[in-house]
Amino acid sequence: MEQEQLRVVRDSAALWRVTFDAPPINLIGPQMVREMRALLEDLEKDRYVAVVVFETANPDFFLAHWDIAADPALVGDLPPGPTGYHPWVDILIRLSRLPAVTVSSIRGRARGAGSEFVLATDIRFASREKAILGQFEIGTGAVPGGGPSSRLPRLVGRGRALEILVTGGDFDGEIAERYGYVNRSLPDEELDGFVNEFAERVSKFDVRALHEVKQFVNAVSLPPDDEFPAQMDAFWRSVSRPETQARAGELLADGLQEYGPTELNLGARLAAIAPPPAVGR
Repeated sequence: MEQEQLRVVRDSAALWRVTFDAPPINLIGPQMVREMRALLEDLEKDRYVAVVVFETANPDFFLAHWDIAADPALVGDLPPGPTGYHPWVDILIRLSRLPAVTVSSIRGRARGAGSEFVLATDIRFASREKAILGQFEIGTGAVPGGGPSSRLPRLVGRGRALEILVTGGDFDGEIAERYGYVNRSLPDEELDGFVNEFAERVSKFDVRALHEVKQFVNAVSLPPDDEFPAQMDAFWRSVSRPETQARAGELLADGLQEYGPTELNLGARLAAIAPPPAVGR
């Protein structure tokens, strides 16, 4: 299929670069989901690709988050992928299990589903000044659906995972590195050069050996696939609540999904939303 929101460049048979370019803020919506599925199909069939680098054309947004204004049926009605799970869960599982080494070069914001995407890649490098990561769903009353409750504890530990998930706050590149959310953060002017050098070095090694090394690491580090469907089910239940829809509507009215102060400072903005009425379990 023609790629409108993902630009794919093959530097060599072993090294691919994928650039997110979905103005204005790189929302993850139905079109991007379809393009990601097509990309995964190509990568799964290619025996020679060793490294895939994901980066952004927008210096303020890596992947902003899920497009909450899009019709969910446009994604839900897609034919199931090889895992048989919801299309977004399917993408993240397949991404994490690709034979190739996947690298997120994070400049700008990666929140919600954007954070879920980078957590499903193997290696994350971030701009110290310009990267912002977070799981903001709790701020609307929603439960993250793409598996961060499984992936984050394995990376950052239980306490820090809960901190990220229950505060809905923004974590800059320096704190993300300290926590283990990313491998390392670098001064913004050094990020591209470092990632390029890393990717080119790895891509020159024997692709068969790289694939086998990753397979062994996957076996002892990835969450079992059957952990993820329950989280997506919880997400859909939570977003159907009137309180959650009201809070999401308040954010949309305030400029969510637009290039502006709400998206740029979403972690702080969440604290200003009126709390929902107290309800029991």
